[in-house]
Amino acid sequence: MNTGDTAWVLIASALVMLMTPALGFFYGGMVRKKNLLSTIMFSFAILALISIQWILFGYTLAFGPDTKGLIGNLRWLGLNGVHGINIDYAPTIPHMVFMIFQMMFAIITPALISGAFVERIKFSSFLFFSLLWATLVYDPVAHWVWGVGGWLRTLGALDFAGGTVVHITAGFSALAFAMVIKKRKGFTVVNMEPNNIPFTIIGAALLWFGWFGFNAGSALAANEIAANAFITTNAAAAAAALTWMFINWIERRPSALGMATGAVVGLVAITPASGFVSPASAILIGAIAAFISTACMKLRNHFKLDESLDVWACHGMGGAWGAIATGIFASKEINPAGANGLIYGNWHPLWIQILTVTVVVLFSMLITYGLAKLVDKFWGLSVSDAEEQVGLDISQHGEEAYY
Repeated sequence: MNTGDTAWVLIASALVMLMTPALGFFYGGMVRKKNLLSTIMFSFAILALISIQWILFGYTLAFGPDTKGLIGNLRWLGLNGVHGINIDYAPTIPHMVFMIFQMMFAIITPALISGAFVERIKFSSFLFFSLLWATLVYDPVAHWVWGVGGWLRTLGALDFAGGTVVHITAGFSALAFAMVIKKRKGFTVVNMEPNNIPFTIIGAALLWFGWFGFNAGSALAANEIAANAFITTNAAAAAAALTWMFINWIERRPSALGMATGAVVGLVAITPASGFVSPASAILIGAIAAFISTACMKLRNHFKLDESLDVWACHGMGGAWGAIATGIFASKEINPAGANGLIYGNWHPLWIQILTVTVVVLFSMLITYGLAKLVDKFWGLSVSDAEEQVGLDISQHGEEAYY
């Protein structure tokens, strides 16, 4: 066991934990003031709910001993047997430290989806759906891509810190969920401007800060690969923020909200690639991600789909681009455990990344659509028109953010 590696991954776990309440502020600033507490509550509740799910059975499903490449078995139920060092996952840190680091990824992923249905979902239905989704979507995909014996990992899929496992699953699940839940009352007619853009900027800044643990921590050691992931993370976020700012400026004027959104999109896009690509490649990945996500927002608007906070455009498409870009820009000089991508004359990683993206997109959307339909049929997804009108802060929680 290496004490430096252990200390770094514990710190990184704390940084990733901070990202979930930061996401609450990021989303909360973009909704109307009558739904601010409700939106923050989604992230806070997920932090508690998935912490318990992961300990009881989520971790063993995602990382437990393999069953036919599809799921972990139940040997580590309730963390039974999770002690010492597991050399398959992290040879220099305690198994428990690897487990808690991965817990923070499992927590933030369903929280990301909440941006698709803020301002109109019943809190009880949100909790039930999130528990089902974490178990039936996140845990299997985490095993496929990261678990020893997982079929996509065996094929050679590269996902350094969760562009596929976290952002594609969340983003495309958000798209599927938005196809099921009813639109907000007055959507495209009523003014639904953000209530507190400073909250969103604070949330984005804290996400950027926490993302250093998300990506650099995924090296699972205090080493050069962690340093590279740290630098590429910052570079991609900066490039995407600047690109988004200039896009807004060309269209009208530079937007604080746009720049904050751009930074998050850059962070999303570099996530799968951060430990495999150079800082120069990261700048390009982040800049292209901004163009992709802004175009997808316009496409979503064109089809008048009420996917409230553009989780699909930012996380789904940003993650998909980042995963594909990994197959283009990855370099074994950066990380010998990775691969040389397309720019080094090797097509194979790109095809594997495209296959991985396609499989995870289809699986996430199909299962999420089915789960949303199921919950809607038996519990109902949406609050009543009267509850929506008064706002979810009052109708679901009996509290107000502003008096």
